[in-house]
Amino acid sequence: MFKINGFNYQIFSLFFSIILLNTAFAQQNTILIIADDVSPDYFGFCNTTTDTAIVPNIRTLLKKGILFNKVWASPVCSPTRAGLFTGRYSFQTGVGAVIVNAASAQLDTSEMSIAKLLKYKGTTKYNTANVGKWHLHVATAPKLLFPNKMGYDYYSGNFNGQLNNYYYYPKVTNGKIDTVKIYATTQTVNDAVKWMDTMNKTKPFFLWFAFNAPHSPYHLPPDSLLITKGLSGTMADINGNPKKYFKAAIEAMDSEIGRLFKYLKAHNMYDNTNIIFMGDNGNAGSTAQIANKTKAKQTLYDYGSRVPMLISGPAVVNPGRQCNALVNTLDLFATMAELGGIANWRNFIPSGKIAYSKSLMPIIKNTSTATRSWIFTEQFENPTVAADGKTIRNVDYHLIRFESGNELFFNQTKDREENTDLLTTSMTAIDINNYIFLCDSLNTLTGSGSCKTLNSNATNSKPILTVYPIPAADFVEIETSVPSDQIEIYNMHGKRVYSGNEQKINICLLTQGLYYIVAHFENYFAVKQLIIQR
Repeated sequence: MFKINGFNYQIFSLFFSIILLNTAFAQQNTILIIADDVSPDYFGFCNTTTDTAIVPNIRTLLKKGILFNKVWASPVCSPTRAGLFTGRYSFQTGVGAVIVNAASAQLDTSEMSIAKLLKYKGTTKYNTANVGKWHLHVATAPKLLFPNKMGYDYYSGNFNGQLNNYYYYPKVTNGKIDTVKIYATTQTVNDAVKWMDTMNKTKPFFLWFAFNAPHSPYHLPPDSLLITKGLSGTMADINGNPKKYFKAAIEAMDSEIGRLFKYLKAHNMYDNTNIIFMGDNGNAGSTAQIANKTKAKQTLYDYGSRVPMLISGPAVVNPGRQCNALVNTLDLFATMAELGGIANWRNFIPSGKIAYSKSLMPIIKNTSTATRSWIFTEQFENPTVAADGKTIRNVDYHLIRFESGNELFFNQTKDREENTDLLTTSMTAIDINNYIFLCDSLNTLTGSGSCKTLNSNATNSKPILTVYPIPAADFVEIETSVPSDQIEIYNMHGKRVYSGNEQKINICLLTQGLYYIVAHFENYFAVKQLIIQR
């Protein structure tokens, strides 16, 4: 440490270094790549399934990135995009189903979008572009400029949910419609490259890059984009073997992603660009790789919402990791804002609105392995249909509540395809503990609902468990109407943190939060909630 005329140059040097570090971080580019209608099981790096697509370019993201294994989008595409756009759940944005016509609920233009944040609100102002599938509004004349009005310098792509033909389709460019005859997956990359060629090179950029692929209609992509050969492309073959053509569309998409990467490298932008790759919902039934095809896209089962996700680039500390953290895709809103240097993004959410997005930066920086104890999604139409409802899961368990009030409850870790509804079985203490936690969390989030009273191996005379005080701070006292065999305490993740027989339990070493006390009796047990608050 040294001073000249009272000035501490060591402290100044440290302060200046921090400023430079933050500035460099904010100057990084971000690309969000969205694949349409694809579950993790078509990507071999996500699982051990053999029936996977050839994706060498997407695989390269693993070396510089993090693979997230437990990610939920919405069961259909429009709500997922609305959540990414705003950081808010469907019950907040109103977009709970596929946008199909003018009667469909569409995204309010007053929402604070990720594009607005990065373009206007940060210290560093970003170039912003959106290419490919929009699907947040219908393609009527006044709304064709909505992408530009909601923060994008440039928009080029299709407004609708799917293309009728990948080789002949309408495309909107900054409010104007034209007909395009270039293969859609190729055209999306063409538009991205065209924009990057003309953007202001003195500013970093944010690119929302939304493919139509591999969404139906299933088709034969150009041969130049495929490593796989021998597909006939006849309608009979496509209809009889949709998975082959679904994989071909993924393979073609990967080839075009490779062209995008080559462009970035050729223009010295690749090493300074954070790239996020994700799906927008699970596979459709015709391409689902589970036994029961009715549990795929547009359902509240795990398979309908679980999607692949990779985050790769210079922001990632200790890359090459896999992460089992629970992630909602709307968490990318906060993550992309913070990648752009806007740590105070919540200050820009309109008054009266709440964004539930949770930044993944602690995981990206490798300072934490999780940011959530549960993830949530839902779907709803007007008028409501039988598949509508809400769903929530933690690390192991999954609760579905339909609008009818009917509930399903699964151990998703042990029962991946969700064939056994635990509510129809004799549940263990851990099962019940997790049900209560998820049910309480769902009710708190949505502001409505009630939980079932659950017992295991119930007898006609049920012992009574009393816990006090609630909330507790240093000690909690247990009273039972008959002597108990064992007392256990579980945290909200289902982990046992106490086992014994004391009637007065020291909880000083437990952190604040929600817990569950389980009292075991002969052929029965009782569960009570414990809140520790200091």
